[in-house]
Amino acid sequence: MITASQLRTARALLNIDQKTPAEMGGLSLPTIHRMEASQGNVRGVVDSLMKMINVLNRAGVDLLSEHMRSDDGGRGVRFRHPDTLLGMPD
Repeated sequence: MITASQLRTARALLNIDQKTPAEMGGLSLPTIHRMEASQGNVRGVVDSLMKMINVLNRAGVDLLSEHMRSDDGGRGVRFRHPDTLLGMPD
């Protein structure tokens, strides 16, 4: 599962507002607000969460769930090479 904190952190790493992933993922801004305001794990429609995760992945951020392989374990957010630059400068 992905937490609201991970979503907020991923956006912060990319230096983007909520509007950018909403537009790229075909999501409404209130949906992004609700997902990021969740307590703990993101709650809501699984399809919406998957769209958000896909946007962040394409932008170059991996969201690590609790059971994903990571050298130090635990949840997290990490950069990787982006497929899409979200209009960011090089």
